[in-house]
Amino acid sequence: MEWYMKVIRNYVGFQGRARRKEYWMFILFNIIISLILSIIEDLLGLSTMLSKLYSLFIFLPGLAVAVRRLHDTDKSGWWVLIGLIPLVGFIVLLILTCLDSDPGTNRFGENPKQPI
Repeated sequence: MEWYMKVIRNYVGFQGRARRKEYWMFILFNIIISLILSIIEDLLGLSTMLSKLYSLFIFLPGLAVAVRRLHDTDKSGWWVLIGLIPLVGFIVLLILTCLDSDPGTNRFGENPKQPI
């Protein structure tokens, strides 16, 4: 939950770098929260209003952490747009977010894995 809250607090931070752990823990908590909201909506017979509000709330932080994750692999944040290409774009983006950090300092900042 610590990694999820770190992303939420830095919701407009498109500069810098994000570790794989930060990105994937954020994705994991998003999936868990979305499943819980779907179950609540089904049990209470609600429309998808809760899920839509949550998606709206999480859009900007999700985009920011994806850009920072790409920065960590020394790719421009514009690479996130490749996800708009059906199927192939998703696979390329998945591979890019799974890559290890660029060692040392790159053009986007210090390596977040290195101790201070």
